[in-house]
Amino acid sequence: MKTIRVASYNIRKAIGTDRRRIPERVLEVLGEVDADIIALQEADRRFGVRSAAIPPLLLDMLSGYKSVPLNIQTDSMGWHGNAILVRKEAEIGVHDVLHLPYLEPRGATMAEITAKDITVRVFGMHLDLSGLWRRRQAAAVIHAAAQGESLPTILMGDLNEWSANGGCLADFGRHYSFAPCGRSFHARRPVARLDRIMHCSQLTLKACGVHESAAARKASDHLPIWAEFSVD
Repeated sequence: MKTIRVASYNIRKAIGTDRRRIPERVLEVLGEVDADIIALQEADRRFGVRSAAIPPLLLDMLSGYKSVPLNIQTDSMGWHGNAILVRKEAEIGVHDVLHLPYLEPRGATMAEITAKDITVRVFGMHLDLSGLWRRRQAAAVIHAAAQGESLPTILMGDLNEWSANGGCLADFGRHYSFAPCGRSFHARRPVARLDRIMHCSQLTLKACGVHESAAARKASDHLPIWAEFSVD
């Protein structure tokens, strides 16, 4: 039985709970999580040229990951802050960005990844603060995920949904299962499950959780969440 480990992490532009921007701490946390595929949110700086919060040279030298090349902005890692990292030996197939309806600029990313001889399609997202726009964005992601080949599909990201099972959670839940990872925000004292991992019926959830370590509690105001899946 083949297994794959994925994670989602809002890195807050590499600004930690001490308000210091230290991308090396984010890379330390990614090493601790040790996932095959990682969806990042707030992976680019917000203003100016919106350069990557983790400089490409640091990512290459201090981690075992590479970013899915979105080819949108020269200095950015992601699309509206959404990026997908994969192990350096992983194969990247079809990949694209999604234009979502928005009140404030939002987007999502998609990539077909082969890691450990398993091919999955991954969507990364960071949804709106407004409940109405979150539901519209969820509908757009669900529609996009229904297109193309019938690959095992994983959706991950910061949904910004504070309700227990309403709003966009109910919309996603009609099509996908949620990994019950746990509370990930705020990193110092988690009270909300803003970060979520969802999966289709082709994948079997083996384990999941929130990564809580000393480094993770400092590197961002969100804790990373992770899940392991098997494909029969």
